[in-house]
Amino acid sequence: MRIDLHTHSTASDGTDTPAELVRNAAAAGLDVVALTDHDGVGGHAEAIAALPAGLTLVTGAELSCRLPGPDGFSVHMLAYLFDPLEPDLARERDLVRDDRVPRARAMVTKLNELGVPVSWERVAQIAGDGAVGRPHVASAMVELGVVGSVSDAFTSEWLSGDGRAFVEKHELDPFDAIRLVKAAGGVTVLAHPFAFKRGNCVSESAIAELASAGLDGIEVDHMDHDAPTRARLRGLAADLSLLTTGSSDYHGSRKTCSLGEFTTDPEIYGEITRRATGAFPVPGAGG
Repeated sequence: MRIDLHTHSTASDGTDTPAELVRNAAAAGLDVVALTDHDGVGGHAEAIAALPAGLTLVTGAELSCRLPGPDGFSVHMLAYLFDPLEPDLARERDLVRDDRVPRARAMVTKLNELGVPVSWERVAQIAGDGAVGRPHVASAMVELGVVGSVSDAFTSEWLSGDGRAFVEKHELDPFDAIRLVKAAGGVTVLAHPFAFKRGNCVSESAIAELASAGLDGIEVDHMDHDAPTRARLRGLAADLSLLTTGSSDYHGSRKTCSLGEFTTDPEIYGEITRRATGAFPVPGAGG
């Protein structure tokens, strides 16, 4: 089985519609794909309706979180197979999503002050019906020739957590995120924790604290983790009895990664589905 547990559609900051994403996942030879748009579940219904025979969909989301404390920074929590109607988690997802527009507008203002003529209208047009975020701002910067790629915008020069045009948004405490997802019957995996190119990385001690709070796993095999980093994370996961996943973090044409570039072991996938009680994987019926 080929299993990719981290992808994005136009319901957040990907370039494939949910229907296109599942069709492309099947064409890429995947058996299982998770749709994990940022802080929302708006793409799930379309993905399920279009799900090809032979492909199973795992419903999920990538939750925006911030480690607590004066030196806290943003981290991402993958949540799988939770009940999307559970009110407490739904309320927190809405708070994060509602803060995205004023935050993106503020980043555009900062870029304008830095001499970059990005317009809010263009950023909103790029985002469409998706949850507007930094990748949409970065795409507008690419169009202007300010940076060569979306990834090039995520530096201290521009949009990374310590960047000149960065603006904070409402984010969940990751310990609260674990509690809320578990209460909604879901499973939590910390996304790309050692992605050094993105700026701050989660410390091993913080991962240990999250594990003690009920974190189920960490994303190990990811494009932002080189081979030594993956080995280090795998050892840490073993020490903490955490599951290890592999994923593409696919965003369509917005990033260079391809569907199935990294995958999750079928036994790990089986354990995730065994732990989940809020929702179940959806087998394709040839939609």
